[in-house]
Amino acid sequence: MATTRRAKRVAASQPGFLNLNSSASPISGRRKRVNKNKKKSWNKHSNVNDVEDFLEDVRHQERTTGGLLSERADDSLFFLDVGQPKKAEEKAAEPLEVKKHKGKASRPLRIDLILKNDSLIPPPKDVLAHQQPNAKKLRRIAEKAEQLAASGVVPRRQRRLLNRRPVDRTTKKAATEANNYPDRGYYDIWGQETKDSADPWYLQQTGKKRVKRPLSLNEKPSALPAVEVIAPGGSYNPDFFSHQALLQEAHEVEVKKKKQEDKIERQLAYDKKERATEETVLREQVEGLVEEEEEEAERAPNEGEEDVAVGAIAFAQKKTERQRKKERALKIKEQQRLTVRHKTDQQQQLFQLRSIKASIKQKEQSTQQKQIKRKAKQEAEKFQPRRLGKLKFQPQDMEVKLSDELAGTLRQLKPEGSILKDRFKSLQKRNLIEPRERAKFKRRLKLKYVEKRAFREIT
Repeated sequence: MATTRRAKRVAASQPGFLNLNSSASPISGRRKRVNKNKKKSWNKHSNVNDVEDFLEDVRHQERTTGGLLSERADDSLFFLDVGQPKKAEEKAAEPLEVKKHKGKASRPLRIDLILKNDSLIPPPKDVLAHQQPNAKKLRRIAEKAEQLAASGVVPRRQRRLLNRRPVDRTTKKAATEANNYPDRGYYDIWGQETKDSADPWYLQQTGKKRVKRPLSLNEKPSALPAVEVIAPGGSYNPDFFSHQALLQEAHEVEVKKKKQEDKIERQLAYDKKERATEETVLREQVEGLVEEEEEEAERAPNEGEEDVAVGAIAFAQKKTERQRKKERALKIKEQQRLTVRHKTDQQQQLFQLRSIKASIKQKEQSTQQKQIKRKAKQEAEKFQPRRLGKLKFQPQDMEVKLSDELAGTLRQLKPEGSILKDRFKSLQKRNLIEPRERAKFKRRLKLKYVEKRAFREIT
């Protein structure tokens, strides 16, 4: 009991405490003495209501008045009542007042009053709002910039700005033409071309300026036409001579293919008489076994002689000083002879000017002929397919009708070839796409054949 009264006295003696809760009454009655030497018993039997009441009262004062009442000045808590103002003073003050609108004064809505914050406690300071990311790094960069500026060093970014081309402000903008002017230039805002009316540097940096088109894009990859006209002999009712010329051309193509096939067969051919037999195979397997044993027997007695020869090579005699001087003198003499020979050749070239001029002229002519041949080859390559990939271009088979297959009318003509294949080969021939092969389907898993129940019952 004494402990509770002591706690209340300590709470009431705190500076700035003003008890606004008049209903609070001390706990009456005797308390049971308990042992509080353990935490569980202490929490169970300790009475801290007086401390909680004191803290709640402090929070209530801060919430309603913005602070403790004992710490506030008297002027903020009390006011002096001097009575009603005189009527004369009210009339004199009326002209000075602003004329108010007639009607009921506007009041805030009830919902706004409910949602309004009624606490006078200022919100807590947001520490994170005042923090700056990488503040230490930015401060270090700023200090380094100040040191460089003090020493006269200009940063790279500022140096680029100084070296930037100045904009000519004196030039006047072109006057905009009226919309009703008939000769006014037409500009399509949805077109691909950009209107180069701004600064070129600005257009380049903003990506609005078109990239310079390389000259190689203006050149066609091949001089061949997109659609080749077929020979006169390929008509449904051709002339006899034109049809025979087309047949001769197709015959030459087939002969060329046959020659290539025969060449491959000749390269892969072999004489059947020289085919390996069982005796030759056995002879090749046994060959070298007997000779190796004989060589090992002959090599054993000659090992000592080889060691002696190696020792003799290792201990060669050292050259004397006289031999070294002689070699040095011969070397100097050879160098002098070569020098004299070089000078003599240069003097002899003076008498060979005519032959030298003739050789130079001959080289120039050969170089000129090579240039002409190279240009002719380049012009011829424009009409030939290039090697664009790992595969070589294979021309399409000629579509030729034999003499007995010719039809007199289009109604009796049988279609031949494919338009899609013809266009695909044309793109390859004009170097627009690389030659390709049809992708081969490779089955990952093997097929499994299962005999169905219905088939099994029949069999």
